[in-house]
Amino acid sequence: MDSCSKSLRDSSPFDCLLFDLDETLYPASLGIGQATKRNIDDFLVERCGFPATQAPTLRVELFKTYGSSLAGLRLLGYEIDADDYHSFVHGRLPYDSIKPDPQLRNLLRSINQRKIIFTNSDRNHATKALDRLGIRDCFEKIICFETLNPNLSKSTRPDEFPVVLKPSLDAFRIAIDVAEIDPCRTLFLDDSIRNVAAGKALGLRTALVGKSGKFKEADYAFETVNSLTQAIPEIWLGERDNDNQRLSRTRSQIDLALATAPVGA
Repeated sequence: MDSCSKSLRDSSPFDCLLFDLDETLYPASLGIGQATKRNIDDFLVERCGFPATQAPTLRVELFKTYGSSLAGLRLLGYEIDADDYHSFVHGRLPYDSIKPDPQLRNLLRSINQRKIIFTNSDRNHATKALDRLGIRDCFEKIICFETLNPNLSKSTRPDEFPVVLKPSLDAFRIAIDVAEIDPCRTLFLDDSIRNVAAGKALGLRTALVGKSGKFKEADYAFETVNSLTQAIPEIWLGERDNDNQRLSRTRSQIDLALATAPVGA
């Protein structure tokens, strides 16, 4: 029996929760994802010269083949500056649609384990979204585009530094190393089935957010991150917390804490 199996057998709690950001910590219904796709289409037309009628299809193909439009364009030889790309794609997003989420804040504050953001987005977008939600201070660190691609700004040559993003296993290896986590004791939450599958391949425990049911790629699946207490209560009710002290909170105590904890706590 490997170490991961032993950890699960003993029902040990997670040491760390690794959260995706977009459409994981806030719902797709806010329209940020759709707006991002429209902005990518505009980038393909205005910056790369593709016909407007081809842009949506090209965006989908670049995503399917390379993981992102930026990664695909650079691998195809386009000298796209990552900062310019992110400024264009994220600069016109309707951030006003992202509102503070007191319930989510209380949920995150009730979790004693380390909490880290792991997103393909650039740092500027990540901080804006987290600030709009009112939860940036709930996380120890943000692992983002710049973390995964530290050398990209040093060269515009597309063939010198290929873009590294989820679901690439290299992206997960970088995140695991930067976060200094044990994959067997880490819960990874993401809305993408491809990302969840990649995380599971490297030994992370995985939760698919935005869908319910059974998926071979995910150890857990639930509609919203705010249902975490019902979906994975062992986060709170495991054998030990970060200080190796036995957790004694019952489900009712957890629910009470989430209901009554002050938003600014």
